[in-house]
Amino acid sequence: MWFRRKSSKPALKSTSSAGTFPDNARSRVSILRRARLPVDLLKPGMRIVSLDRPWTQVPVLFQGFTLTDDDEAQILRQYCEWVLVEDEEDRLNPVLDQVSLLKRRTTEPLPETRTLAQEIPRAQETWNRTQAFVEEVTRKIEAGKDLNLQSARPVIRECVESVKANASAMFWMSRIKSRDAYTAEHCLRVAIFCVAFARFLGLPDDDLETVGMCGLLHDLGKLKVPDEVLNKPGALTPDEHSIMRQHTTLGYELLRADSSLDPIVSDVTCHHHERMDGQGYPQQLAEWQISRFARLVSIVDAFDAITSDRCYRDGLPTSDAIRILYRNRGQQFDASMVEAFIRMVGVYPPGSLVELSTGEVAIVVATHPGRKLRPRVEIMLDAGKKPVEPRVIDLAATTAFQGRTSPEIARPLPDGAFGVSLHDRIQQLIAVPDQNAS
Repeated sequence: MWFRRKSSKPALKSTSSAGTFPDNARSRVSILRRARLPVDLLKPGMRIVSLDRPWTQVPVLFQGFTLTDDDEAQILRQYCEWVLVEDEEDRLNPVLDQVSLLKRRTTEPLPETRTLAQEIPRAQETWNRTQAFVEEVTRKIEAGKDLNLQSARPVIRECVESVKANASAMFWMSRIKSRDAYTAEHCLRVAIFCVAFARFLGLPDDDLETVGMCGLLHDLGKLKVPDEVLNKPGALTPDEHSIMRQHTTLGYELLRADSSLDPIVSDVTCHHHERMDGQGYPQQLAEWQISRFARLVSIVDAFDAITSDRCYRDGLPTSDAIRILYRNRGQQFDASMVEAFIRMVGVYPPGSLVELSTGEVAIVVATHPGRKLRPRVEIMLDAGKKPVEPRVIDLAATTAFQGRTSPEIARPLPDGAFGVSLHDRIQQLIAVPDQNAS
């Protein structure tokens, strides 16, 4: 849609019977254009004409306004996927040119500024500090003490910096799981994956801490659920299901009481179990009522729950979790987000142990969204299953050589197979950091 905005100077009258303007008058008229724009590309000065949901579903003061700063744009990024904007054509066109680049981002690996070996020591320290924070919050809630949840910001900021440097380091840490510490570790893993996923989708750096906070605190209400229900080693009764579902509203009440938190954090805590088909809980929201951040967290939350060991069952392989997410896209989960998430984690996520077609055993270092079956791996054992000096190869870049086929992954292996342990490899990298490792 096109509009003309006149300059503040008086317009010159047409000098021809056809009603055309002279060149100097035309230069005083700017062309306005309206376009549907992904929220991650919003810029100050753009006028927001309409949203992808009713105005009442987003905490903004006015129905239709001009963005004056990034704080307003950040609110729209948290709740919406796209908005209709109006701006001058010469300002809007360069932004529209970035739409294809934003889409292309989810077909490329996450950028890295440090090698895995360089980042692992910091990742472990950050992981331990963040886990200690969650455990401290758990103790305070159980003791009925006041919470200072803003103190989560510094630890999440450290997680963001580690993920930005090399996300695979934190992914490796997330593969080491304990049944007995499920709730604390689950919140931490969800926070890490939310930060990485938001970065993968192209969200600005300013949003990464906020989405990390959403992930870290999304299940806080479970600490108010009776332990005999939360950790019951068997199927829940209908009444127990009802009690368990209360964790979303219990968490919402806990977080809403802290006025220092961004409102989107309590929104996600309340709505991360809502569904696209309106069959979720606690409010059975319609698709358009579910915030963008709640959609993002719900996918990560489900993925980690499916793949984690619980007191009553073993976790499923990543391949099964991917199939479950994909099968439920558009019904339980946001379809486009599910497809992007699968591209990010790959069939063999970082930290997975695999056997190659050559017989060699390797640990997955990083995935390639465009080549999900050909990640970057670190060879640990030779074809005879004997230890070798670790070396990294990129299966997406390898080619046939001297009549031999390029290696590919033959099968996944459980951690510890043939004596190869992810935990041991992490400790090796921490004990003898190799600044030149790839």
